[in-house]
Amino acid sequence: MEEKRLTNICNFAGIRPIMVDLPWPEIQVRGCNQAWANLLSVDYCGAVSEMSAITQYINNENRLSCEKCPIAKTLLGIGMAEMMHLQKLGEMIYLLGGKVDFAARGCNGRPRLWTPDYLDIPENAVKMITADIEAERAAINQYEMHMDMIGDDCVCAVLARIIRDEEYHIMLLKALRNEVS
Repeated sequence: MEEKRLTNICNFAGIRPIMVDLPWPEIQVRGCNQAWANLLSVDYCGAVSEMSAITQYINNENRLSCEKCPIAKTLLGIGMAEMMHLQKLGEMIYLLGGKVDFAARGCNGRPRLWTPDYLDIPENAVKMITADIEAERAAINQYEMHMDMIGDDCVCAVLARIIRDEEYHIMLLKALRNEVS
């Protein structure tokens, strides 16, 4: 009896981050500010964060790659963009005098470690994409709130640029959801 092998033929070679074609502001800050570093740590690895987005996109991509390769490729590209956002947030946290780790720090500075409990992991493609859209919207709302609280135009310029990518991701995800509905 011949052994049957299962393989994933979805080829991820050449996948690039999916982002708007706009330049990034220089990563700089006007001065050290622990309170602002703490706000960015929430964007870095809080419940609504780049860390959560990356993990959710990679998980969804893995679960869809065998049956829905084009969707999986798009999710991986979006996840790669979120990795770049995470990296830029980490740089700004460091420049502001904060600690770059996997702990979000609230106004009181007390750390809360990132956990996969923050993720929404539904079982079908439509629900996965819907959860991703909701997460992108929540991220935009949080970035806008943090921009209102941060008095550093350099930091806010980077957050505004990240928001542009998140808006683009929502547009792409809505189109994907319409394809699989």
